[in-house]
Amino acid sequence: MNWLEKLRDDAQRSPAQPRMPLLWNGQVIGTVAQGFLESVDVDFLRGQRITFTHKKTPGLGEAWSFVAPDASFGLNALAQLLREKGRSGPWRDEQIAVCTPQGQRVATVERGAVRVLGVSTHAVHLVGLATDGRMWVQQRSKKKPNHPSKWDTLMGGMVSAADTLEQALARETLEEAGLDVAQLQQLQHGGHVAFACPSDEVKGGVAYMRERIDWFSAVVPDGLQPHNQDGEVQQFQCIDTGTLMEWLEQGMFTPEATLVLADYLNL
Repeated sequence: MNWLEKLRDDAQRSPAQPRMPLLWNGQVIGTVAQGFLESVDVDFLRGQRITFTHKKTPGLGEAWSFVAPDASFGLNALAQLLREKGRSGPWRDEQIAVCTPQGQRVATVERGAVRVLGVSTHAVHLVGLATDGRMWVQQRSKKKPNHPSKWDTLMGGMVSAADTLEQALARETLEEAGLDVAQLQQLQHGGHVAFACPSDEVKGGVAYMRERIDWFSAVVPDGLQPHNQDGEVQQFQCIDTGTLMEWLEQGMFTPEATLVLADYLNL
């Protein structure tokens, strides 16, 4: 399937422009495009006792490191500066965990800054099935900043710093689909897909997406019907496998949902 091979290739691409490691206490916690921090006058943060230093680092080459009262304070001050300069993604007032490559959590940061700072994120999707084997899918709101009006799995959302994977699954399923996971049948973890590719969340090629998406599947019992709670979904539809394949091939789903559904279908 050429369309699927292309999408998988697109999900694993180098940055649009060279990036440099972002360090806290000598540990890599993200990356930034070359010249990006200089362009937003990061020296302004010295007034908040936050210092960013650009220098060569053994084993990493050119890198940025920062000193602050704590990592979360420094990163969120930087995120606010990026917002003021119009260089952050959509502001959500939601904190995302910031971890080292080994998985050690060292800070949290505003969700709108994660792509420009190259922070790894974690998301969860739910493949929802009807009892007759059809699949529940949602159409994203036309007001969504990313992939407006595209089709998606029954539920898809980012894992916030306040949630475990299971808590995020339950919260997002309730908010997006109005369903209590306790009411679903045959709920199980199915697998995961990964993205490492340029993001268009911020213009200029300065954003990079690094995300792991864990997906689950479940059966929505007869008598239950998804109904959106947070205003981020236009509609739900229950479609058969033939329609699902047509929509996937026509690019009607988001890239994330497409790869999740391809994994579910063993394509």
